[in-house]
Amino acid sequence: MNTRPILDSDAGPFVLSASFNADCSHFSVALENGFRVFSSSTCEEKISREVGGGIGCAEMLGNKSYIALVGGGKQPKYPQNKVPPEDPDWSVNDTDIIYEVQIWNDKTERFTTSTEFKTPVQRVRLSQSHMIVALLNSICIYKMKVPPVKSAGYETVNNPFGLCELGTSIVAFPGRAAGQVKIYDLTTGNVSIIPAHESPLRAIGISRNGDLIATASEKGTIIRLWSFPSCTKLAELRRGVDPAAVFSLAFSPDGSTLAVTSDKSSLHIYDLVTATNASSQADPSQHKYGILSKIPGLPRAFSDIYPTATAKFEMGDEPTTWGPHGRSATLSAGIPGVPGGRPTKGLIGWLDDETILVLGAGYDARWERFRTGRDDSGKKCLYPDGWRRYII
Repeated sequence: MNTRPILDSDAGPFVLSASFNADCSHFSVALENGFRVFSSSTCEEKISREVGGGIGCAEMLGNKSYIALVGGGKQPKYPQNKVPPEDPDWSVNDTDIIYEVQIWNDKTERFTTSTEFKTPVQRVRLSQSHMIVALLNSICIYKMKVPPVKSAGYETVNNPFGLCELGTSIVAFPGRAAGQVKIYDLTTGNVSIIPAHESPLRAIGISRNGDLIATASEKGTIIRLWSFPSCTKLAELRRGVDPAAVFSLAFSPDGSTLAVTSDKSSLHIYDLVTATNASSQADPSQHKYGILSKIPGLPRAFSDIYPTATAKFEMGDEPTTWGPHGRSATLSAGIPGVPGGRPTKGLIGWLDDETILVLGAGYDARWERFRTGRDDSGKKCLYPDGWRRYII
């Protein structure tokens, strides 16, 4: 039973994907007939546009009126991924197709420019200075001009989720080997490589000042924390002992807390000051398993760093034919033009250092708000603080 205070209960059309802008002040959603933009703090609709076709993902540039659009859904506005011919509900595109990223200017209500590709677009990231386009097996880095000017490109392993995190001065994405993170410095052009996991990557997060990077593999049991530019490992954070699909990794604005969501419908937060402080880790009273964490010979699950607090978010009531959200970071099929082929679930955005938002797309598209605080014993806690079905 959902006991969160409900702000709105209306249901609406099918949402293909959702995305926050850089400072999480707004979020954009892609629909079968266009896109919408909402204020993150109030969930109030700010922009609603129909463009005559399906949009797989919509990425907003800061608080500006520019939005990058990629075609998707049953009838994409622009050509997009092929779909299995045995599914009669989805149209199959021809072989000689040019895939496009269109930049929409909402002030003029027209398209400003476009960039073409020979393979399907998985995701787009925007900043004031750069546009990053994730294809299935490569990352393309552009300088934001009209038209965009390509400055670099790198091959990647299969990347159907379009993993690509853009910070103020760096961009992180999968490398050419499974579990590898490649970091490109947008200022200098230098490239760093972190052998983060043995399994393929499933999620990446970058702190707002770019000095911390979080990674999770498709196994989903361990989150690793890395420093930048040294690329040294600072900590390993245990999400759980059973495999899970990690949906999102996001640092609080001050970089002191990491939030994680997974297909277990769990939102976890980790106190990074404690996690990276050796003296704090040495105190068994601060550990989940107490003194057991210091007994040699026990499985590492007893000594690992566990979440500071946990809460449940709603995955939403979706068709049972969808099955579990895909865990494979290299193999994925589903809705054309949508990262990972399935509607966004568990996307994290921080409004401030105490307020977390979790977004979901699909038929049951939800906005949920959580607050961090302290319980009577002084321990950090996490509690739900309202939710809304944001499409009406």
